[in-house]
Amino acid sequence: MSQYSSKWLQVSEPFPHVLHIELTRTPVNAFCREFWIAYGKLFDALQEDGYDVRAAVVSSSFPNVFSAGLDLSDAADLGSKTILDNARTSLQKRKMILSFQSALGAPERAPFPVIAAVHGHVIGLGVDLIAACDIRYAASNTSFAIKEVGIGLAPGIGSLAFLPKTTGNHSLVRELTYTARPFSAAEAERLGLVSKVVQGGRDEVVKEALGLARFIAGKSPVAVTGSKHLITHSRDHSVPENLAYTGAWNAAALMTNDITDQLQATAKKEKPKFSPLTLQTKLSKL
Repeated sequence: MSQYSSKWLQVSEPFPHVLHIELTRTPVNAFCREFWIAYGKLFDALQEDGYDVRAAVVSSSFPNVFSAGLDLSDAADLGSKTILDNARTSLQKRKMILSFQSALGAPERAPFPVIAAVHGHVIGLGVDLIAACDIRYAASNTSFAIKEVGIGLAPGIGSLAFLPKTTGNHSLVRELTYTARPFSAAEAERLGLVSKVVQGGRDEVVKEALGLARFIAGKSPVAVTGSKHLITHSRDHSVPENLAYTGAWNAAALMTNDITDQLQATAKKEKPKFSPLTLQTKLSKL
């Protein structure tokens, strides 16, 4: 997996088809432009290369912090400066913001589930980053903060797009955003930001997340990627629209060999072996 690791991202494969992506920018995983570009490119490269990933875990290599958010030197660049043309500058900033959103939103575009295993401090952009992941586990020592209002701007990279749709408490989302106050793992679980609180710290939550990823990786990749896609579609569309779309999707997906492979393995009391999602054909090399 060394070909996918980079300056501040360490990628390993602890189990077959399961990736562990560690954020490693000292001292606190603050995101600068180079860092978030590399993060987005990692997920895009895995897809483009057709690497047989069936689940991934994102964590920090530092025990006391997942991410401190945006690097303050980059944050200063977002502020107002003396300029000659406000319109042109605004268009340039918009281009940068959209690129930033796309990079941190890369896990949602991935065909495989991405599990965030958080611990220590998760501040500002750290919340944006995990909001785009499929599943979020938190160590009991985790402290969150949607911090952007505290430095003079509205969250713009993902939190306000994802959290109202993926959590069940609009009132609390608004309170945490407007006040920028810290909140605990227990409160994050009540909000619906995380689905499980693991007692302990980094090692415990990463172990739990990798165990879940390994379990998911044993399922049909056609079924898992289809489910991910359809859940996301459901979030953004009406029930009738999603049912119609699911009908069209599954009309094709039902022709997979994975169903037969699963049934035969179950009958033999064996673990099924599924083929990669990507077929190696002449078209795949174009």
